[in-house]
Amino acid sequence: MAMKVKELADLVGISVRTLHYYDEIGLLSPEEITDAGYRLYSNDNLEMLQQILFFRELGMPLKEIKQMVNSSSFDKQDALKQHQKMLLEKRSQLDKLIKTVEKSIKHMKGEIQMTNKEKFEGFDFSQNPYEEEARKLWGDKAVDESKAKVAGMSKDAQKVVSEIYLKLAAIRDASPKSEEAQEAIKEWYDCLNNNFGTYSLDAFKGLGQMYVDDQRFTKNIDQYGEGLAKFMCDAMGHFADANKN
Repeated sequence: MAMKVKELADLVGISVRTLHYYDEIGLLSPEEITDAGYRLYSNDNLEMLQQILFFRELGMPLKEIKQMVNSSSFDKQDALKQHQKMLLEKRSQLDKLIKTVEKSIKHMKGEIQMTNKEKFEGFDFSQNPYEEEARKLWGDKAVDESKAKVAGMSKDAQKVVSEIYLKLAAIRDASPKSEEAQEAIKEWYDCLNNNFGTYSLDAFKGLGQMYVDDQRFTKNIDQYGEGLAKFMCDAMGHFADANKN
């Protein structure tokens, strides 16, 4: 039975505007548009929307999803098997992070002792879902150099990255222009340049803007504390502007 756009939006839990946008970009068009202008979605549309949302959950850009689902070789069943595999891997990592959080709470209460290595179990810096955007902004050479540095990054460097994020998360309710925030964001600027490539002040500010413009960035960063992505964006922007003079 066909569903109207509002019915589908309520069923899935997304906005009507999102469904309209998917139609506008040719990602998911309704089975029929009535003479009165109502969009009607079929069961096939629902199955395709499920595929799209699986891909989105895994961090894939809409442009790539469109290319994939419109490919003549696209197979829904094979895609579901791949979703299952990737989600199981994601769950495994999240389970490790949850255990690390639980152990950290007990450690802070004095109930157990954790080694430094145990404090960072579950963090994975090997995947970069933002590579395509980064290549567009800064070019292949810069990204390739950055990836080479990440591949060779020591455990100590990985620890520094996590410590900076945690430090910033702890002060995210303060003004991003405060001395404390600016000192912490300078550590992030230095960390990026020491471990991931060469970032100009403009590139640093642009990266911060991506933290809020791209929901994948926001979701990943806000794991350390809700609102951290916005705080870092503002702090990075102020740091860049202040240090140009």
